[in-house]
Amino acid sequence: MSRLDRQSFLGPNSDAILEAATIGIVGLGGGGSHVVQQTAHMGIGGYVNADPDIIEDTNTNRLIGGTLTDVAEARSKVSIAERLIRGLKPNGRIISVKADWHHAVEDLKLCDVIVGAVDGFREREQLERFSRRHLIPYIDIGMDVHDLGKKGFLVSGQIILSTPGGACMRCCGFITDERLEQEAKLYGAAGARPQVVWSNGVLASTAVGLLTQVLTAWYPNPPSFVFLDYDGNKGTISRNQRLELLKTHVCPHHPSDETGDPLFDIRRQVFKPRPVMKPERGFWRRLWDRLSRKI
Repeated sequence: MSRLDRQSFLGPNSDAILEAATIGIVGLGGGGSHVVQQTAHMGIGGYVNADPDIIEDTNTNRLIGGTLTDVAEARSKVSIAERLIRGLKPNGRIISVKADWHHAVEDLKLCDVIVGAVDGFREREQLERFSRRHLIPYIDIGMDVHDLGKKGFLVSGQIILSTPGGACMRCCGFITDERLEQEAKLYGAAGARPQVVWSNGVLASTAVGLLTQVLTAWYPNPPSFVFLDYDGNKGTISRNQRLELLKTHVCPHHPSDETGDPLFDIRRQVFKPRPVMKPERGFWRRLWDRLSRKI
């Protein structure tokens, strides 16, 4: 009996599909650590994990797999993620990049799906653009805390699936020039990058469900674009109202012919010389004999 028997409804070959899949996870602090944990439980075989940070004391309220000992040892978030995966996938194919994701682009290009759990709108837009250029589905998760004055605080968030050929995060109004211009201002009313473990878990679980839709055939005709709103105060996830307007929408921001690496420069490519084939013993004699017969 396989440990994955209870998810056999994902399809007759789902175990092999998940094992063969490689996913990219950018940002391993809050929601990203949940994604690491859940995909390892599911049986995903390959990972490209990118995060430049080490765990700090303030991360321990939400970073799945992190411990106080890790804080004392200043362990990197990518190493914590790898340890978590190895506990379930000892032979997992793991590339850990302790740096900004821009240093992992060559490995991310080979992923089947990329999940972003980053803080800024500009970084989200860059990740989506990178994914579109390389024809990779991109799943974005994120949350914020808003000060409602006398009514307290509102915990909210989003889960977006952006697939090449479908609508994008600009099409649905999530990424706007106004938001990008305000990027440098204070992030949320509760201080810098407010995060709590339960909302990250809800967002990440929903994202893993979308990832599973992309990789397996557990139900027919899954949508190519998904925009879900999370209300942490009500404990609800609902379809964003713009989804109905985007059913037949053609994305003007990422043309179908806009693929490949925009920074590719043929002058910087390193080409290996072709190996020189040494003729085997007697080669020239046999060649001469064949030519002589033709004459």
